[in-house]
Amino acid sequence: MHSNTTDLSRLIHPRSIALVGASDRPNSIGERTLTNLVVHSRIDGDLYLVNPGKTEIMGRRCWPSVASLPDTPDVAVIVVPAAGVLAVLDECASRGVRFAIILSSGFGETGAEGEREQQRMKAIAERSGMRLYGPNCPGLTNVNAQLGMTFSPSFPHDLVKGPIGLATQGGGLGRNVMQAMERGIGIGLWASTGNEVDLQVADFIHYMADAPDIKVIATLLEGIKDGERFAAAVQRAAANGKPVVALKVGRSEYGRRAAQSHTASLTGSAEVNSAVFRQLGVIEVHDIDELVDTAWLFARALPAGRDALAIYCSSGGTSALTADAVGAEGLTLAQFASETTDTLRTTLPDYAAIGNPVDTTAAVLSDSSLVEKTLGAVAADPNVGLVVLPITLDYGETTTRMAQNIVNAQRATSTPIVPIWMSDRLGDGYKLLVEHGFAPPRSVNKAIAAIRRWTAYGRWRAAEGGELALRVPTVASSVADGAVVTQPLSEANAKARLREAGIALLPCEIARTRDDAVRIARAMGFPVVAKIASADIVHKSDIGGVRVGLEDAAAVQEAWDAITAAAHRHRPDATIDGVLIEKMAPPRGLELLIGVTRDPVFGHVLTFGMGGIHVEVLRDVSRRMLPLGKGEAAAMIREIRAWPLLEGIRGRPPADVAALEALLGRISDFVRDNAAWIEEMDLNPVWVDVASEPGKPGAGAIPLDAVIVARQPPEARA
Repeated sequence: MHSNTTDLSRLIHPRSIALVGASDRPNSIGERTLTNLVVHSRIDGDLYLVNPGKTEIMGRRCWPSVASLPDTPDVAVIVVPAAGVLAVLDECASRGVRFAIILSSGFGETGAEGEREQQRMKAIAERSGMRLYGPNCPGLTNVNAQLGMTFSPSFPHDLVKGPIGLATQGGGLGRNVMQAMERGIGIGLWASTGNEVDLQVADFIHYMADAPDIKVIATLLEGIKDGERFAAAVQRAAANGKPVVALKVGRSEYGRRAAQSHTASLTGSAEVNSAVFRQLGVIEVHDIDELVDTAWLFARALPAGRDALAIYCSSGGTSALTADAVGAEGLTLAQFASETTDTLRTTLPDYAAIGNPVDTTAAVLSDSSLVEKTLGAVAADPNVGLVVLPITLDYGETTTRMAQNIVNAQRATSTPIVPIWMSDRLGDGYKLLVEHGFAPPRSVNKAIAAIRRWTAYGRWRAAEGGELALRVPTVASSVADGAVVTQPLSEANAKARLREAGIALLPCEIARTRDDAVRIARAMGFPVVAKIASADIVHKSDIGGVRVGLEDAAAVQEAWDAITAAAHRHRPDATIDGVLIEKMAPPRGLELLIGVTRDPVFGHVLTFGMGGIHVEVLRDVSRRMLPLGKGEAAAMIREIRAWPLLEGIRGRPPADVAALEALLGRISDFVRDNAAWIEEMDLNPVWVDVASEPGKPGAGAIPLDAVIVARQPPEARA
């Protein structure tokens, strides 16, 4: 695998470019790409045209091959038909070209034969060290440098420079985001990586994390091929103070199928992707409008530690609508400082609302100076982190004056003012706001959704406390998923391994005979639990293989007979080791679940939630990519909806949360240390003690059942 930190600067800012397949045939890919480079781009270095059938195109000399060029270009842009691409790549590799952009289609997206061609491409890259971009992509667009290595006829129209970097796989949705430039949004660099035979979205996020002209990174993902590369890239961005806003398609089964057919990428589990995004500070959105609104809000200002909002409006109904949206998103309205209230009281009419929301009433329509004074006071309030300003309708010249007031007020404060243009009539006031970089959201709910993500990111940064230690996922081994052979450990074996890792468990021992069972139970003290001991029987309760609350020897003997008979009846093929006798947990306590699965993209993922049947019915769980970072065990526990039950509600005693946090940490360490062979793990239920009296701490958190599924090493598969 190539390094995560490959320097892409000569791809983004090439000193020389070769266009292989240059053409003057109107509307061909070769002609469109050449026109974008020659007519619409500013190229500081050399541009070489390659076409064996031409000596000159558009008045420029044409060479017959890459080998014949007078110098080695930094980048070769390849627009020849699919059948000729491999030969061109071989030639580029032999010449020492550093980067190849393959615009041609007809590869992995077409099926098995196309995928084989891509593997041949990859082999050329790995052999030579040349990096490949594409194939099946629209190219690379460096707007801030006005360089379009692309065939898109939209390139000359989408050239609003700016601080947002955009990394996508698909071209159509990426271009859709680019055309948000009509709202004044500046996108400095767009990488659309197509089939990602080599370079991936993650590589461009990594580049943008260090690029001085990029402040915010927006990304559209259909699949993530390399979880480790992606995690490293977004963490690099976070360490450099650059928010990453992501739209991941493929959240439903329909979407996953469509994404896989489009890019042939792994799509992973939507729940896992979302959990990892939250963990790494990636701001997830669910639509293009949300991506644009959220990224641009971050481009305008980063959250400064004040979450509370102010609403400033001239319509009472709109104020209430906006306040509802603020409440529904769990945001907070600021309490104004006394000097702000005094300014509002003395400036606005007596019938205006001077609390928060501020309703100026229609008085501002006749006296625009009221806005200058009062909006500035609200934005300058020490308790306000952001001002929401819904504009309900376009009143022509009056609304244009309001827009100018907003522009003037924003110049005087670092607190972001977010105007919302609610009208379908886009008048001069809207255009003025666009010209001054406000890019107004078009509805209250869209604006407040973006603001919620903005404030949540600020809280995530504060919770990290500046300690952004690199988290490397326990990524899956190189074995292809289809070739993995797994085998569950017996419960006794699984518990033995957990005990060796320092995880507290109740006493348990396998009884080989009925008399053994009685002897073991007496030694550990009644009551006990009896379970069938067999690696071949994972779901023991389903076949009648578990008995609980055994209070004496007779009960143990009866349980032995019933359990062994049930096992032989339901699973006559199973290897039976005996019956596992285990000390029963005290009656007080809560049942929880701790699970580990191996995600194909991000490796091992820990799931925590209510145990027993609750997990299937309520699905009240939290997730984290392993290994856990500082404070993440505590956060997982407090994230579930059932947290009040653990905290102690209405006079009920609290659970031993400290022991639960420690258990999650030990499980994380156990998986990290045994990542090569652990495929999945299910500790359900996990018993957590609750204090017998309010104020008295609990006595621990103990897995009562343990299923560990192991990857078998190749030598064990014969």
